[in-house]
Amino acid sequence: MLMSDMIRTSGLVKRYGPVTALNGLDLRVPQGKVLGLLGPNGAGKTTAVRILSTLLEPDEGEVMVAGLDVRANPQEVKKRIGLSGQSAAIDDQLTGFENLDMVGRMYHLGRKGSRARARRLLEEFSLTEAADRPSKTYSGGMRRRLDLAAALVAEPAVIFLDEPTTGLDPRSRSQMWETIQRLVSEGATVLLTTQYMEEADRLADEIVVIDKGEKIAQGTATELKYQIGGERIGVVLEDRDDLATAQTILMKFAVDDVQVDEQARQLTAGVAGGAEDLRQVLQLFSDSSIKLADVGLHRPTLDDVFLSLTGHSTEEEDEAASSGPKDGKKDGKQNKKEASR
Repeated sequence: MLMSDMIRTSGLVKRYGPVTALNGLDLRVPQGKVLGLLGPNGAGKTTAVRILSTLLEPDEGEVMVAGLDVRANPQEVKKRIGLSGQSAAIDDQLTGFENLDMVGRMYHLGRKGSRARARRLLEEFSLTEAADRPSKTYSGGMRRRLDLAAALVAEPAVIFLDEPTTGLDPRSRSQMWETIQRLVSEGATVLLTTQYMEEADRLADEIVVIDKGEKIAQGTATELKYQIGGERIGVVLEDRDDLATAQTILMKFAVDDVQVDEQARQLTAGVAGGAEDLRQVLQLFSDSSIKLADVGLHRPTLDDVFLSLTGHSTEEEDEAASSGPKDGKKDGKQNKKEASR
């Protein structure tokens, strides 16, 4: 592993019985960079994070974090990482201050050091006014901020964020993005899993798209968008029964496959002719008595990239891969406890 690489996996494999959650995954994250790991639910994102953060043993492959072999030196790796999982790993009965102070003691910061670090993080995450309230009284956004603060108590060089803004309102999400950008500007290396395309577009220096445990694309957001090129016609139908006819019409103009979301009554297609193609499509829709709830012409987004690569959106569930264990409160707390050993 190059000295500048803070995270690297090679040929990473993890199986749950007959289900292969990760199938030869290769990742590389240079120091001070953010890697966005994108994929639908069950694609293997959380499994990768759990292996990298020492919570799971891989079945095959090499795993290196902060210059250390995760399998050979798990305790040393724990000292160098922070983890914020999908569920906030905080003790509801403790106050915000007590939660952070407890984590500091686990990392052997001492009474004075732990208390000072807790107060500083509470201020940085705008939680000072709620510092002495039981965390069970916190809102969802406050709990997520407290959980991220707990992951930063030991000032880790490498931070794993597993869908850190899921369930947050737009304001809280924006605040979390600003925090992550500040951490990176101060030298942290981040692996971020997300289902939000806007989040990856804003935060990630490079993006890896995985599906069914395999890497299917890699590049910057701009590079990935360039791969599908052109402009995209997007339509939302009023009547789901018109999907087949609308798809046939769009196929006459599409430069790639027409993406269909039956539940949302939505179709998307890349076109070469821009506005003129849109005009002709609308005329054919009118001739076929197809009524539209919405229509637009836009440049490719990461959502378009994902649809083009996988044929489904990031929110669709992959039932097979969901057989593996999920991240949760217990795992997050266990990780913090093990870090002190």
